[in-house]
Amino acid sequence: MAGGDRTIVPVICGPTASGKSAIALWLAKRAPITVIAADSRQIYRGFDIGTAKPTAIERAAVPHRGIDLVAPTERYSAATWAADADRWIDEARVAGREPIVVGGTGFYLRALFEPLFHEPELDQARRHALQRVLAQLSLSDLARWTQALDPARAHFGRTQLLRAIEVALLTGHRLSVLHRERARPARRTARYLVVDPGPALATRIVDRLDAMIAGGWVNEVQRLTREVPGDAPAWKATGYRVMRDCVRGAIDLSAAREQILIETRQYAKRQRTWLRHQLDAGLVTRVDPLADSWPEQVEQWWRAVAPLSEARRA
Repeated sequence: MAGGDRTIVPVICGPTASGKSAIALWLAKRAPITVIAADSRQIYRGFDIGTAKPTAIERAAVPHRGIDLVAPTERYSAATWAADADRWIDEARVAGREPIVVGGTGFYLRALFEPLFHEPELDQARRHALQRVLAQLSLSDLARWTQALDPARAHFGRTQLLRAIEVALLTGHRLSVLHRERARPARRTARYLVVDPGPALATRIVDRLDAMIAGGWVNEVQRLTREVPGDAPAWKATGYRVMRDCVRGAIDLSAAREQILIETRQYAKRQRTWLRHQLDAGLVTRVDPLADSWPEQVEQWWRAVAPLSEARRA
């Protein structure tokens, strides 16, 4: 494959708990695939149950990339993930397997499939001082700041809002404008299968959280509090700080469960918003994993996508 070619890559995405991984594993029984996880929480070693990582059995049955990449104290950017994913895609195809990107982290997908962009260098001392101030602000406060500084990015999640504010204040330029002016063509392009069960997602979120708690999440967090510093980036994964408060006795398990449900529903809402507004509708197939017809829909999508990927490989 010649360097710089844009190659078609199948992507299974959707909000948390929608059933993305289950569909990928269903496909794996019908075709040799490699799953490339696009999940900013599953990159951290040891943070397993609360991030819904695939089981050891699932990972033994199907090659997975993008999981357990770094220690909980390390930072790992979307740009780094995209560079790694680009390599994993090539490695899978050399091995005769079809790479499928699976996940719901929008800024990872953007980094891989949107035009490449070299962000400006920021003065680190000034950036750290600004970060200390911004860390005290709520998500709604950050959104208001971004609406004033770079309104095109005001609907994103916390990480992206922080970045937009940093760039605007420390460089005097809007990140959205820099993306347009400094972009280079992306190497890859996607064909998306968006998995969403509609209103039933609320019940699926509850069921999965209860399964996580029953599966030992409390014990996992007890161990992590002894091993991982409190300011490690991995604690930002949805639910982990709340569960840490529970382990420390600040709240009981029932209250922690309710708070995590709220956080997870809010996260799913943000994911749905991103998927609805950021993906090219012409590249998207939508499927309800609870509909009787979902296997036929997935097979139809796969038949349409896999030949495109195969042709690009030549």
